[in-house]
Amino acid sequence: MSTIDIIEGADNQAIAQWLGECMAAAEAAHEGGYFITMPGGSTPFPILEGLIAADPGPSWERANFIPNDDRIVPEDHEASNTGKMRALLQPTGAGITALGDLEKVPEFALTWLGMGADGHIASLFPNTDPQVDDAQAIRRITPDPLPANAPFDRITLTLPALLMTRQVVLTLGGSAEKAAVFQAAVAGENDLPIARLLGAAKTRGIPVTCFT
Repeated sequence: MSTIDIIEGADNQAIAQWLGECMAAAEAAHEGGYFITMPGGSTPFPILEGLIAADPGPSWERANFIPNDDRIVPEDHEASNTGKMRALLQPTGAGITALGDLEKVPEFALTWLGMGADGHIASLFPNTDPQVDDAQAIRRITPDPLPANAPFDRITLTLPALLMTRQVVLTLGGSAEKAAVFQAAVAGENDLPIARLLGAAKTRGIPVTCFT
């Protein structure tokens, strides 16, 4: 059985420190490179900017980042998660792989997720009815309704792919509404995508940390 560690009030600097420690542990545990899947949106990039600026900071050369999901747009489009990841992380020496370029989804040292107020994770929206036993690791989907700020078809890791990991971390960006949805999922009070992920993580013994 896994644990769910909920950390309230952490700022981006504290989350960046946690992430740096996670990267150091992953580097020590893997002789070659290791993989982290990370969210898009506005939350992760300020955290990563702080980690890049940290002195001392982690070693980046053996880290490989894969987006949880992406909008199906060219990488130079402002809505592309992969494009933003490349712009920020490639100068550090880290590897970046677009979901569409993956031949096989690797085991992750860390699955880093955001969450919407509707309980969606990656691009697994409630209307997509994500399953923990999905036979596919990657799916192309259309959110319904399409988010007004990003009205695009998506490519996304599925629940079993996100759960191919040693640990899960969620960053909710200080939203009280999201924190309430997460707490309800932990308590088994909803069947949203986040609740399905947490239930499967618990069954599989995957530790979960949530920065609310």
